[in-house]
Amino acid sequence: MKRIGMLTSGGDCQALNAAMRGVGKTLFNGKEDVEIYGFLDGYRGLIYGQFRMLTSSDFSGILTKGGTFLGSSRTPFKQIREPDENGLDKVAAMKQNYHKLQLDGLVILGGNGTHKTANLLREEGLNIITLPKTIDNDLWGTDMTFGFQSAVNIATEAIDCIHTTAASHGRVFIVEVMGHKVGFLTLNAGMAGGADIILIPEIPYDIDKVVKKIQERNDKGSRFTILAVAEGAISKEDAKLSKKEYKKKRAASNYPSVSYEIADEIQKRSGFEVRVTVPGHTQRGGSPCTYDRVLASRFGSEAAKLVLKGEYGYMVAYKNREIVKVPLEEVAGKLKMVDPESSIVKEAKMLGISFGD
Repeated sequence: MKRIGMLTSGGDCQALNAAMRGVGKTLFNGKEDVEIYGFLDGYRGLIYGQFRMLTSSDFSGILTKGGTFLGSSRTPFKQIREPDENGLDKVAAMKQNYHKLQLDGLVILGGNGTHKTANLLREEGLNIITLPKTIDNDLWGTDMTFGFQSAVNIATEAIDCIHTTAASHGRVFIVEVMGHKVGFLTLNAGMAGGADIILIPEIPYDIDKVVKKIQERNDKGSRFTILAVAEGAISKEDAKLSKKEYKKKRAASNYPSVSYEIADEIQKRSGFEVRVTVPGHTQRGGSPCTYDRVLASRFGSEAAKLVLKGEYGYMVAYKNREIVKVPLEEVAGKLKMVDPESSIVKEAKMLGISFGD
């Protein structure tokens, strides 16, 4: 008998259910008897012993459903060693609940912060396997994360919808896409949606060059301009500040986000009418696209195979079109960033897209 725990941590995304289904179906279809315990609301469930035993029926009919049927929560890694409000040692509590249930292993689905805590638990002696979920596609060690392509589709649709109203009114439109630290989502959605300007965290922008691009389009007879702007887009001036200085500046700003600041600067410098659209959490919601359903199912099946073989301490990854395993310690704490010199950025520029640099 194998006893396996499973949890989803951090921000939700499409195909979490599909990935868990891949784990559950593969384990239940194996030759060995298995018990699966689902911890509720991420690491919080593991800390406070909130769980339920899962049966094969729990994994039926969830392939197309977004979100996570186990629930999720954010448990910041930098606070994981700090006692809770009642003085509870969170790491000790997670270990205690793991051993209390006599688990053979724990399957954890999450992004960057989730993987840091997962690796900590591995270092504490627990058997861990992780699955890479995030709409940002910023996890080190994998070419693709599940949730990313679905979010790209939604962000692209938002840009598509903006085109008609922008053209009708002759306006500049900014579509703010999720991504505080990494710009893969904005880059891909911007290219797919035909954005004229793409601003991402990895390539600090010069607002004068942004305005110049808009003016050039106007001079050539284009009535509108579309900007795809990442949440974490940053100007060249602000990029010179320390993290502490920049955080202080943003906190003192009267703008809801950087997109509104950019919109104000464009209007002041050019006189063009600018509107901001924020798709927000719609990018995390809804049914997973076909690509993510297949990818998440493959990830889940591979994770279950590692469980059945007793191979722990790995993240299941996608490299060179194959599902592989990557040592967890090589992944935790590392972000995969957009390379400003990458071929996709160069190709986007050849298409005439400006990055404001």
